[in-house]
Amino acid sequence: MSVVDTIKEQIENNAILLYMKGTPRFPQCGFSSRAVEAIMSCGERFAFVNILENQDIRAELPKYANWPTFPQLWINGELVGGCDIICEMAESGELKELILAAAKDADAAEA
Repeated sequence: MSVVDTIKEQIENNAILLYMKGTPRFPQCGFSSRAVEAIMSCGERFAFVNILENQDIRAELPKYANWPTFPQLWINGELVGGCDIICEMAESGELKELILAAAKDADAAEA
């Protein structure tokens, strides 16, 4: 499977997916830390990919997404954005609405 196929599969198979530096418990940069904090405040589980352990994904995802930086939040197959957008959406309440809807849809699909 190519790296792009792996990325597509990850995005398709996870309603809420964060590509980040490090892990949610041990973020390896301030932007990833802030993004995780905003997403976790919504109270739903989410998948993540540590791009520091996946150099091929780290290299290919910015081209695939047409978004140059990390973290990257994907919800229901759509790129939401990076740290600044995530934090702005969290402050406005929009992030929680989006994440709750995605989690509800994912739960319904699994049932």
